[in-house]
Amino acid sequence: MEAVLEQVEQLPALLAVSRSALVRDWDALTLDRALEWGRYFQHLHDRFRTRPRLREALGRRLRRGQPSPLLGFPHLGRCPQLLGLALLENRALPPAACRRLIHSLLQPAGAEAGPEPRSLALLARRKAASRLLALPGGPPRAEPAGEAVGRLRWLSGVLEELPQPRVFEVVAAALLLRPGSDAEQAGDGGRDGKSVDGNQASATGDEGVAGLLLSWLLGNLERFSAFCLFLPGSLLASLAGHYSQFSRPYLDLLTGWGSHLLYDPLQGRWVKSCLDKAELSWEELRERFTCLCQGSALLRGQTQDALKLLKARDGDFTVCGLSVWTDLLVEVEEYLRKEAKCQRMNPKAT
Repeated sequence: MEAVLEQVEQLPALLAVSRSALVRDWDALTLDRALEWGRYFQHLHDRFRTRPRLREALGRRLRRGQPSPLLGFPHLGRCPQLLGLALLENRALPPAACRRLIHSLLQPAGAEAGPEPRSLALLARRKAASRLLALPGGPPRAEPAGEAVGRLRWLSGVLEELPQPRVFEVVAAALLLRPGSDAEQAGDGGRDGKSVDGNQASATGDEGVAGLLLSWLLGNLERFSAFCLFLPGSLLASLAGHYSQFSRPYLDLLTGWGSHLLYDPLQGRWVKSCLDKAELSWEELRERFTCLCQGSALLRGQTQDALKLLKARDGDFTVCGLSVWTDLLVEVEEYLRKEAKCQRMNPKAT
């Protein structure tokens, strides 16, 4: 046990080095060794967290020699993320080691447990996605005529190195992670289904990385469908609220999925026409449209107008069970009425 305590005592030094200029001499192998130590400390946390006496002993050893008790036993469980974030912020880390670091953060080896570590891991992944798109030797800026094509080709190659669905998390994080945004600072923003404001990103003339990411995403229908199936409705609604280029194709995709639902009179509900297809159920489709209506006033209006147009094209029925769009519009408008009533009864909540 003494050997373990001596190893744990080195954690403050490891974190200090990761923030220093000493990392300028690190290669990929050195980085791998540092990350392995981070995973080892996390393993110790998982192993001893249910043993109070050993937890206390490890905590005491961590605090030894520190000017103030900055580190404690819980930090062992978050060590890979703490180390990764420190290195991501250190501009002295050479590009090769930085690429290896980003790869490890975007493809974590183990499962994340507990709300706080999960939030920190999410922040680390978002920071890694942001840093990936700003690495030296990134998108080429050669001849103006072929610049956009070259940058898109480079970015596509980088993204396709990551497996699905991890690449979808990276793209979503990069699109939502704006300088100074709540998502960047809190590490868990962009999932509440609400836009930062009613403005569309395209109106600001933002044609940088976001434009390239959207081109890559929307350039392949199968990829876009998989992206929208994997991510939660609240996050997709947030993207639709930020990017007008995203909202229209997303509504079109939801329309296609909804058209494959059939009403089963025996069950009294809408069901999938083809069970072997990876499409949304009635409940999932309703949740996606509801999330869109929780966004900005502009996005809410666009969503309601789309449903009303689909209802009219389908025969403008008012009886439930005849048109999926009639039933969806009824559900969405009922939700909005309840939300408005709650806001009137409790105005301070808004």
